[in-house]
Amino acid sequence: SCRVDPRQTQALSRLWLQALHRCGLPQGDSFDLDFHTIPYHGKDALVGKHYVSKRSRKQKGLLAFLARDADSHTLCFAKASIPRKQRHRAAPDFADWWRLRTGKLPAELVFDSTFTTRAGLRQLHQLGIRFLTLRRRTKGVLAQVHLAPDSDWRRVELHNIGRRYRHPRVLDQQVSLPAFPHPVRQIAVTNLGHERLILLITNQLEAPLGPLLDRYARRMLIENAIAEAIHCFHMDALSSKVPQKIDVDLQLTLMASGLYRLLARTLGGKYATARASTLSRKFVQASARVEIGPQRIQVRIGRRAYNPVLIQAGLADTPVPIPWLNDLPLQITFL
Repeated sequence: SCRVDPRQTQALSRLWLQALHRCGLPQGDSFDLDFHTIPYHGKDALVGKHYVSKRSRKQKGLLAFLARDADSHTLCFAKASIPRKQRHRAAPDFADWWRLRTGKLPAELVFDSTFTTRAGLRQLHQLGIRFLTLRRRTKGVLAQVHLAPDSDWRRVELHNIGRRYRHPRVLDQQVSLPAFPHPVRQIAVTNLGHERLILLITNQLEAPLGPLLDRYARRMLIENAIAEAIHCFHMDALSSKVPQKIDVDLQLTLMASGLYRLLARTLGGKYATARASTLSRKFVQASARVEIGPQRIQVRIGRRAYNPVLIQAGLADTPVPIPWLNDLPLQITFL
């Protein structure tokens, strides 16, 4: 990867997502955004310190920005070595990248409270992008919420939350933010399984409350995707302190994640949302006998408990052309 030009990585990312879309993976317009610190254990002073959530402290590493498609559940963008002073620019920069790739801006971005500043929120609003994020619970903000009369609070019903927390109490208000020229919607939530009050802010002034709360709850799945990339694809195994090499590694991680999401979608059923580790253990880590003939490649898989799932998904009788072998009509069949 040390010989790869960064522009090649960007082109590969764009072409790869197009290929996934042609293979049947849906392409949405709502995205979850998050930062992840890839630890570095060397002694180079040029690597800065960033917060590592799983260790609740700062340590040396490279700050990576990741975006996840909320519809296909696929990590679709990654960039390594985000400077600390420019991290608030990550959301508008991703919007520009998505517009260059698809010709349109993202419809919605969902992220954490520390992801960007009010200036970044203002820029997203000016671009016409819906945002949904947490607001920091300062003493002044909490005091204003507690001053609201009980009659302003109401119950809403959620559908994608555990049954114990499907009816939280909600206070829906329009408030003003410093350095933000437009009114925003502030949603205070209690009885959602958290000890402290939850504060959400959004520029979606007319959207129903229930879908908004459900949408932010689903944002937490990007953390599951990051954990999967760490445990299954070794994203934290930093190969270098050079950002260009890390960008290549992250792109390979995105490609591996996309392939497993495509396999999960092909299998369907309860495996449609299975983790990559589960899919790898049950379907990928298998021995087979490969017979290469003049007209086809035949793969003979031995008796395994999960072979019926492959047959039910249509993989046993669906020919797979291999165009890079001189466009010969070769096929792969599963027996």
